[in-house]
Amino acid sequence: MKRKYLVLFSSLIVLIGLVFVVLSLITSRNYYAEEYRPQFHFSPEENWLNDPNGMVYYDDEYHLFYQHNPHDNEWGPMYWGHAISEDMINWEHRPIALEPDDLGTIFSGSAVVDWNDTTGFFDGEEGLVAIFTHNGSGQKQSIAYSSDNGRSWEKYDGNPVIPPHPEINDFRDPKVFWHEETEKWVMALAAGKKIMFYDSPNLIDWNFMSEFGEGAGAQGGVWECPDLFELPIDGDPNNTKWVLQVDIGDGAIAGGSGAQYFIGDFDGTTFTSDDEPDHINWLDYGADFYAGQSFSDIPDEDGRRVMVAWMSNWLYANRVPTEVWRGSMSVPRSLELKTTDDGIIKLFQSPIEEFTKLRDKELFKIENQVVSSKEAANLLDEIEADVFELNAEIQLDQPVDFGIKVRISEENEDETVIGFSESTNELFVKRSQSDELYFSPYFDGSHAVSIDDNKIIKLQILVDKNSVEVFSQNGEYVITDLIFPRDDSRSLEFYVEDGEITINSLEIHSIKSTWN
Repeated sequence: MKRKYLVLFSSLIVLIGLVFVVLSLITSRNYYAEEYRPQFHFSPEENWLNDPNGMVYYDDEYHLFYQHNPHDNEWGPMYWGHAISEDMINWEHRPIALEPDDLGTIFSGSAVVDWNDTTGFFDGEEGLVAIFTHNGSGQKQSIAYSSDNGRSWEKYDGNPVIPPHPEINDFRDPKVFWHEETEKWVMALAAGKKIMFYDSPNLIDWNFMSEFGEGAGAQGGVWECPDLFELPIDGDPNNTKWVLQVDIGDGAIAGGSGAQYFIGDFDGTTFTSDDEPDHINWLDYGADFYAGQSFSDIPDEDGRRVMVAWMSNWLYANRVPTEVWRGSMSVPRSLELKTTDDGIIKLFQSPIEEFTKLRDKELFKIENQVVSSKEAANLLDEIEADVFELNAEIQLDQPVDFGIKVRISEENEDETVIGFSESTNELFVKRSQSDELYFSPYFDGSHAVSIDDNKIIKLQILVDKNSVEVFSQNGEYVITDLIFPRDDSRSLEFYVEDGEITINSLEIHSIKSTWN
């Protein structure tokens, strides 16, 4: 009898094991495979995501915190979600880092390494400190600290460290860094339509220093999510400028929310812009690049300034047609200051070099080929792809419009056009919604940027399941847009209107998923 029960018990164990194997296979097949789910951009496993927060490098790990509603796929009570990575490309999800408390929900902010224990939190050692906005009964700034590489966090008993402003309701998004020359912590804080600067010896006691922004740049909406950092000009460490990045909640170049920047000087107390007050430098000319933040404490030997932004727009962020999750981040971008041919210093952006290891199969390649209008239509006939990178250098020997249509459906109901219009001298991305997926009147349309030198157009285009990022002229111009084509929209088409062009080079690579 015992033997019979032993056999039955053993059989039951095997059966349970098989069930777990089958469930595991089903789960793995569906993991990050939902419709529109990005394959090489960061998105939460489920529910809502917006602004990147607390981006810091420490102990061989990049930390990405983010605005997160773990209870719903629309904006709601804000927590800090958390993920870590060794390369800023492949991310590991971690438990929620910061939760709401009696002082309010957890709005955006930053994180730093307190190398010298200026806070006194780490018994003379080093540790991570997060600086964030508590939203509740006014907006105030608070801190939390971690002694175990960001795995757990303890909020400071004396929060808030900066109380609500008596006259400014929108008082939030602290970006903090160590200012080496004056040996103190500096905070850039969004306050209405300006940035207020504070300093501190210990991240606890803060003193107001100065403000910047009244009447400067784009003023269409509230200023948010500032970032302030120093960069060499043309790679010369002895010739530097400071960049103040500021987002606006409305009135951006492509409509709704967007990102602008100022170039100037910062002496540890005051930021002074080199731009005329009414001049606007847009960081991105698409509709879906917002709340950009750069990593703190990337080692000097690396030397890069790397930024990530939320890929969405407050005009329709709560309504995009995703279900399990909602919201994703841009590809991390290296930022550089370069002098253009006409002597203007501008911010250039390019995908981080680690992205190249995701390149998979070479789908297409040609060099030094003259292509006419008739030939262009058939150039990419044999190519199908939904997640890929396209690099091209196009020489314009005569005035002509050209472009590339991506994510085309068989019925031509879906397509996104990345093109250049010679008559307007503009690079553009044109997207549209099919009738059945129509979710916002603000989504359809074309987003464009005027290109100064149009004799040779250089393009690096990253296409994911629900986005395109277009880098032109070595990153001088960038357009980032969400798209929502059907899964079977995989065709590509090159076009030339009434003339011919020379394709100096054109390569297309499929891109591996980072979520296998």
